[in-house]
Amino acid sequence: MTDIVILGAGYAGMAAAIQLAARKIRPAAGDAQLSAGDAQLSAGDVRVTLVNAGDRFTERLRLPMAATGQEVAELRIPSLLAGTGARFEQGWVTSVDLDRRTVSLEDRKIKFDFLVYALGAVPDTSSVPGAAEHGYTVEDAELLPSRLAAAKHVVVGGTGLTGVESAAEIASRYPSATVTLVGRSAPGATMNPRAGDYLRRALARLGVRTVQGEIDKVLPSGVRVNGVFLPGDVFLWAGGTKISPLAAGIETDARGRIVTDEALRSVSHPFVWAVGDAAAIRQPYGIMHGTCQGGMPTGVHAALSIIRTLAGKEPRKFRFGYYHTPVSLGRGDGVVQFTHGDDSPRRFYLTGRLAARYKEVVTASPWPTYRRMKRFPASGAFWPHGKRS
Repeated sequence: MTDIVILGAGYAGMAAAIQLAARKIRPAAGDAQLSAGDAQLSAGDVRVTLVNAGDRFTERLRLPMAATGQEVAELRIPSLLAGTGARFEQGWVTSVDLDRRTVSLEDRKIKFDFLVYALGAVPDTSSVPGAAEHGYTVEDAELLPSRLAAAKHVVVGGTGLTGVESAAEIASRYPSATVTLVGRSAPGATMNPRAGDYLRRALARLGVRTVQGEIDKVLPSGVRVNGVFLPGDVFLWAGGTKISPLAAGIETDARGRIVTDEALRSVSHPFVWAVGDAAAIRQPYGIMHGTCQGGMPTGVHAALSIIRTLAGKEPRKFRFGYYHTPVSLGRGDGVVQFTHGDDSPRRFYLTGRLAARYKEVVTASPWPTYRRMKRFPASGAFWPHGKRS
């Protein structure tokens, strides 16, 4: 019996767990990543365990909606794993012992032979003085609707995708509030000029005020930006993120991400595989940045690579190219910037209701993808958010 433990049930961890568990109980003829001559795993060969603090799957792509009180699906991890044979262990991971190959939860230990590290990034409120004491993040989605409903002034920190989508949802849901979006760069700065202009005009139509600058400090009644005070009854931090420190002992980069080889194995501990936001994965264009677009493919690839390893074969190199940057601007508007594989913008983009519908298809795509994995575990080479390069 080989024990494979996956830490974290986000998009990447869930993809790894379903692919591993489904593959081991449903032999397949072969696929683009695992040739027809490769051995398949029988049900008694492997035990797959997915560990997560809660039993609810967090749809990170819908957190700005949840934070504004909009109804989102109640997705439970045991239900998503149903029929795969994977076990679910609920609990907070307190430590990982790499020498003894055990994961410690609050009240028990779980042994492993292979570890898939999928504990992704969380908002880093420590980077802005006062943000932890006086601010919220989209992770506080259950707390925010009542606060936002009573707020006259809302400040959103961070002009990346999460910040833009959050500001747009807040302005749409609470039109009586003044919403200010603050960041070092202009919203849509990474898009081609016309797509970026559309995004900024859409924010202006919603009444979102944009301030470019550095947040000096968050106060109980507002924020200071470049020394100027901006009133805010609610401050929402949507800026930088940090990685869980549980990777201590494993070689990481300056941001705390596990450094991997070309097959997604840790360069210091080859029995550890890192996926999603937790991994520093080098591609020809540089280190991948953490998004759902790249997270699910890394989870699938790690699963298939572990299966190849158990079959006595060398894992294959992971190659991934970006395809698009879809951004919601409320429920009926959006921008979709199509990109080159290195994530640089192409000339082609979508706007308006068509872009909003496109973004909704992307946001909902993990669920049919997971279902296909259960039914056709050999078909691991499909990427709902990106493309193979």
